[in-house]
Amino acid sequence: MARSHEDPRCTSQSLDLNSETTPLLRPSSTSELDRCLPVPYEEVDEGILPTVSRHLYASHFLSTWNSRIFEFGAMLFLATVFPNSLREMSVYALVRACSAILLAPAIGNYIDSENRLRVLTVSIVGQRVAVAASCVGFLALKLDFLKIYGDTRPLLLSVLILLACAEKLCSIMNTVSMERDWVVVIAETDMLRLQTLNARMRQIDLSSKLIGPLVISIVDGISTILAIWLVLILTLVSFPMEYLAIAKVYKVIPALHKRGSFPARPLSPNAPVMIGSSPPERGFSTYRRLLFEASLGYIQHSIFMSSLAISILYLTVLNFSGQMVAYLLSIGYTSTQIGVLRTISVAFEISATWLAPLAMGKVGPTRAGLWFINWQMACVAVAASFSWGAYWHSTDVAAWGFIAGVILSRTGLWGFDLCAQVLVQEEVEPTFRGSFSSVEASLQNFFELCSYALTMVYARPSQFGNPILCTVVSAFVAGGLYARFVRKRRGHLFHVPCCEKPRAEN
Repeated sequence: MARSHEDPRCTSQSLDLNSETTPLLRPSSTSELDRCLPVPYEEVDEGILPTVSRHLYASHFLSTWNSRIFEFGAMLFLATVFPNSLREMSVYALVRACSAILLAPAIGNYIDSENRLRVLTVSIVGQRVAVAASCVGFLALKLDFLKIYGDTRPLLLSVLILLACAEKLCSIMNTVSMERDWVVVIAETDMLRLQTLNARMRQIDLSSKLIGPLVISIVDGISTILAIWLVLILTLVSFPMEYLAIAKVYKVIPALHKRGSFPARPLSPNAPVMIGSSPPERGFSTYRRLLFEASLGYIQHSIFMSSLAISILYLTVLNFSGQMVAYLLSIGYTSTQIGVLRTISVAFEISATWLAPLAMGKVGPTRAGLWFINWQMACVAVAASFSWGAYWHSTDVAAWGFIAGVILSRTGLWGFDLCAQVLVQEEVEPTFRGSFSSVEASLQNFFELCSYALTMVYARPSQFGNPILCTVVSAFVAGGLYARFVRKRRGHLFHVPCCEKPRAEN
């Protein structure tokens, strides 16, 4: 029997324009009665042409898959070429992240002002060319076939760093354009369809995050040269497939051919001036102006605090990334155990892509986001408590409690991320959506960079408790910001059911 999903437009407040469960994306061709009927999950995608959904998911999979295996593979390749130093790898990652922080707002302006298909075409071509050229560079470093010209490794490393920056910026362009713009236009005015598209896209992303690094690490264990060739071949083969898939989506959906098809309702009298409606300009002074305007528009927007909250959560070491993996190895866990735990963690992350639409359908994205951020805060606090408790309790119990808290927190993080994404899609004006999302991406990269700086300062495993403390603080700061956002929007934090509200005296 098909499961049913309560339409968020069908609450007792469905006619109240100020209600948080009233979506901004409102259908125009169905009656109130029809909207209030339960909608089976299996029918949500029926409104989207099968060709559109199939090609949209295919294009997104190819983009995220290639990005994930290259990002992880590049670290493995550098570790092989420079086995006795972490400096080259650190510089590579640092400059790549800084390029995203500094240049992402300009990418957002380009997304807002250019033809949608041209934007994705540039991002696809840019990514594939940068990755292919990087693979050639890694082969040159590994095989050292340029040694006849002397020590060319510093020059090759510099070129690889520039190519990594280009790949990162094109990846941001593709992600922002696809997840924050295309899916909104394709969903038209159907909230259920939008939530389903968001969930499926995130499932693809998280699955690639799990499987891609695993595949490339296995191949690299056999042969680094073979792994580099695999990345190169996948990049070249997937390029025409990815472009053709997204071009077919563009052809089928006429609304993608024009800008501003589904304007969002203004939420603030101080709404920012849309900078994306004018053709892109060139020059450093123009870039500074665009950066200032994009940042100012981001700060002045009504959902600024919600977006800032999700960005601050990127300041974390509790996510089975390199820092936490190194810590777990230092306290006695094997790489196999860590691999299994990481797989379980990603499974919990993927579970959020089912739980978040259910919660949003029940109470709306604003309240659902509050649920998930509270869960995230609680689990991170539990993980930290077990970590610090290892000094006076059983080390094994504390370690497993710490890991369980981290794994459970991932559901809260990605559930909150999906709720925040829906708020951006609903409420940010179409001509500002790319700029807003790109500034948000810059902040996320900045806080992620801060997390790496923490482990550079507290480098010994015995000092890992300090970065954990910073992670807990960042989670509670993010929760406080989002609580303020909810309080400002709803007038209260705790929802009182109608049946429990005191009756007015006659």
